[in-house]
Amino acid sequence: MTLDDALRNLRGRFSFPELKPLDLKLPVDRLRREFLRMDYSAEPDAPELAEIRLLILPGAAGNIRARLYVPLGAGVPPGPGILFFHGGGFVLGDLDSHDMLCRRLAEGSRCRVLAIDYRLAPENRFPSAHEDALAAWAWVQERGAAKAGIDPARVAVAGDSAGGNIAAYLAQEMVRARGPKPAFQLLLYPLLQFADIRSKKMTPQESGLFISASLFEFFRGHYLPDPGAYMDRRISPLFAPPDDLKALPPAHIIVCGWDPLHDEGLAYAARLRGLGIRVSDRDYASMVHGFLNLTPISSTARQAAREAGEITGRALGAL
Repeated sequence: MTLDDALRNLRGRFSFPELKPLDLKLPVDRLRREFLRMDYSAEPDAPELAEIRLLILPGAAGNIRARLYVPLGAGVPPGPGILFFHGGGFVLGDLDSHDMLCRRLAEGSRCRVLAIDYRLAPENRFPSAHEDALAAWAWVQERGAAKAGIDPARVAVAGDSAGGNIAAYLAQEMVRARGPKPAFQLLLYPLLQFADIRSKKMTPQESGLFISASLFEFFRGHYLPDPGAYMDRRISPLFAPPDDLKALPPAHIIVCGWDPLHDEGLAYAARLRGLGIRVSDRDYASMVHGFLNLTPISSTARQAAREAGEITGRALGAL
């Protein structure tokens, strides 16, 4: 069965906003309820972890929920960790929508993974999510060892799509602020600029389950309604000046062949390499945007999530 066949079969089993024309009148809370609510119970190789628990962190404007994943091979704390930010265009997504991806990253890396439930738009507009990321980073640096078993000197920032935007921003912001930098960046089909999206006509399968020109405009209108801020380096880290990039940590960037964000991911990798940053990338040419959340139907997605974890674990000295 091809991926397209599997996606067609999913129409009757799961709800994905971009498998049908986006109804901009649909309430955001309904989109959130439907986003990535998949049944992972049938996965043949779902990882068993040593511990999963909820944490409450102080945020920029109140408490932030977070979920800690401790793999069986994590070792004695404090050890290396991954600070993870979910995708969803700054409007959708939560701890549950990316639960299996975090489990697989933890298993593959043998590192503790701390997933952050940052504030979403339209209730909280730019830079709310980015401010919560900074607060989470400060918590990891100050209390991560005692409360989560994470060594603050060996932390990777990671995220998919909009979460990749947050992770890239956080790494750059630490360069600008001359603060404690992440040890590594794992950017999964990241959204790296808010100025434009590739407008080539594609089917929903080709454009990716969770991003298209119309959905990009929907997300941008909710999180960043001011066109004057589209090029702000905090929301468009692809266009940050060289001084913000020269001291960045190493990175691994995953892109997908059927994804409007494909080219900007590779462009960011090229910019970093040109400045002497160690970067690896992996192009899953036959995959769609968001494919790492399709582990119930795709062995490629399951293996890719584990491999991304392994790459990060090796970078942090856990493997």
